[in-house]
Amino acid sequence: MNKELANKIKILSEQVYEEALTHRKHLHAYPELSWQESQTSKYIQDFLQKENIEYSIIASYGIVGNIKCKNPESRCIALRADMDALPIQEENEVSYKSCNDGVMHACGHDVHMACLMGAIKVIKELKNEIEGTIKFIFQPSEEKQPSGAQKMIEEGVLENPKVDEIYGLHVTPELECGKIGYRAGKFMASADEIYITIKGPGGHASQPHKSVDTILVASHVIVALQQIVSRNADPLMPTVLSFGDIHGYGATNIIPTEVKIKGTLRTFDETWRSDIHEKIISITKGISEGMGATCEIEIPEGLPYVLNDEFLINQSINKLQHLFDNENLIEMPIRMGAEDFAYYSHQVPSCFYRLGTSNNNTQLGKKLHTSIFNIDDSSIKFGVMLLVSSIV
Repeated sequence: MNKELANKIKILSEQVYEEALTHRKHLHAYPELSWQESQTSKYIQDFLQKENIEYSIIASYGIVGNIKCKNPESRCIALRADMDALPIQEENEVSYKSCNDGVMHACGHDVHMACLMGAIKVIKELKNEIEGTIKFIFQPSEEKQPSGAQKMIEEGVLENPKVDEIYGLHVTPELECGKIGYRAGKFMASADEIYITIKGPGGHASQPHKSVDTILVASHVIVALQQIVSRNADPLMPTVLSFGDIHGYGATNIIPTEVKIKGTLRTFDETWRSDIHEKIISITKGISEGMGATCEIEIPEGLPYVLNDEFLINQSINKLQHLFDNENLIEMPIRMGAEDFAYYSHQVPSCFYRLGTSNNNTQLGKKLHTSIFNIDDSSIKFGVMLLVSSIV
């Protein structure tokens, strides 16, 4: 990227900023849950029609379209934004507060969509200075399985034309507005959901000898499973095994007939991930049977880890240095959080960035997935710049 093109990107990103911000506030005010993004999809379709951009609907409410630039057959680069919100009641008192009870864009997907919409307008202006075809992807259901990314891939989003590279971003209050986070190689963890049901003949709590204490069995299972990380995991392989829900369906004087346990597994190696699944099953069955109970275990296939292509990251950072000061390009540690952009990253060379959104205002530094998450609005123009720089 030369200096002249970098200046054009800065100027155009500034020019589309107010419109992109309007999009963000509208989308924030009308959030929709995973696989329910009908009005969100319609709003984006209306925008694309206004911009005279051809698109198609894919994976229920997903949208994919192309902008043909110079030599459109030479390459295809994709830009992706996710669309869904979370089941959280918003507590922010802002003019664009969520109008949908119990639903909120607490993970910043409204920002991701607004950044991509702004980038589309900039790319249209620069199409005679950009090589190839630019494919844009608005994806449903990042937050919930089945994954929207996986579904879109199955329905051909990376084909016709075949995608050579794909880029995406995610807001983060860990970084100040104007800063971009990156990491080459493995970036975000795989994620599996764990569902365990312990079963046994319950009974009166005053007569435990006539029952199988499913609460006690479940307790032993949870404690024993922790040794997988503490005693079986390579200390150099980041691994998290956590249980966040246990429900006994009993009472002070009732030993329940079943106990349900829910948890999550995060790591960065597929062989080790498979080994953990086997250990969870083996340990749970062994303890349950040894204590007179039975068990059911479900570990549905979850997200793989996010893999950033090292060559593309290095190439992108070189381009970003024309748009951002070096001190605003932050190399980040691996993250145990998961992201379904991972599915794309195991199909084609990929780059996934973190977009700084906080400032000195303490209300704009709150964590993701909370009822008071919000952003410094100006982070949107930096997000536009980031996406556009990826394809020049």
